[in-house]
Amino acid sequence: MKEGANDIRQEKDKLEIIKWVTTLQDDTSIERLKMLMNTREQADWWEQISEEEKAAIDKGLADSKAGRLIPHEEVKQLYEKWL
Repeated sequence: MKEGANDIRQEKDKLEIIKWVTTLQDDTSIERLKMLMNTREQADWWEQISEEEKAAIDKGLADSKAGRLIPHEEVKQLYEKWL
């Protein structure tokens, strides 16, 4: 799609969203939209966590890729007394 056509489509989408938002009646949807709007303004969470937390996440991803996983049911049994 050409850039100009994409810009027009995006503007149409924005107008449709605005129209839809004005019809919302439930507080939950409005609160979720406000949260979404506020998260755009915040820094990326990855930049806010410690190096230790990043390392733990990277290790977990590496374990997952290597197949070193524990089934959910097993974990639930191990930790059910604390849940």
